[in-house]
Amino acid sequence: MGCDGGTIPKRHELVKGPRKVEKVDKNAELVARWYYCALSQEKLRRPIVACELGRLYNKDAIIEFLLDKSADKTPMEAASHIKSIKNVTELNLADNPAWSGDKESIKGDKYDDIQSARFICPVVGLEMNGRHRFCFLRNCGCVFSERALKEIKSEVCHKCGVPFQEEDVIILNGNKEDVEVLKKRMEDRRLKSKSEKQAKTLVMTQSSVQTDLVESQERESSLSDTSSN
Repeated sequence: MGCDGGTIPKRHELVKGPRKVEKVDKNAELVARWYYCALSQEKLRRPIVACELGRLYNKDAIIEFLLDKSADKTPMEAASHIKSIKNVTELNLADNPAWSGDKESIKGDKYDDIQSARFICPVVGLEMNGRHRFCFLRNCGCVFSERALKEIKSEVCHKCGVPFQEEDVIILNGNKEDVEVLKKRMEDRRLKSKSEKQAKTLVMTQSSVQTDLVESQERESSLSDTSSN
């Protein structure tokens, strides 16, 4: 009978509340990461760019961030690794025919259509909503689902035909392990680029010194010839 100790609550009844909260939080996180700019927190709108760590931004937000050189400005964590517009890639995204854009409620209020994603994988049709792993190619900006790259092996972009290598593939909004791998690749690329610039500068300096030396020797030779005459 009720309250006589004979009623034992079931497990799903005890955890039902927390499970709903966890689901809501997860959905909110997906929407924040895949529908909004990681820097300005505004809705993503073309042109959309991605950094070497796989975060999504509105291009104008990145440009404003780079132009703002205020002395008291502290770089936001979401963009502290972006030093130049060259550190981001403009994305070539495929529109989702099922996406209906901004919807209007009965009261006339505008809200986002998050039932379907704005973009899809142009190869296998998966929606870019955070429930499937997506990536972009750093050298051309084309965006695909990870499944497409795994199922259809190729050394050229499926969309534009530009050749790419494994290190050119950047996972969008990846997990902690993905970001660590991407961060290591980013640091290696920047170190290599810095070394190449230093080597080029050294060669140019040596060439300039050599040219000056030759010109100096030619002037001395010319003066010597004039004096002897």
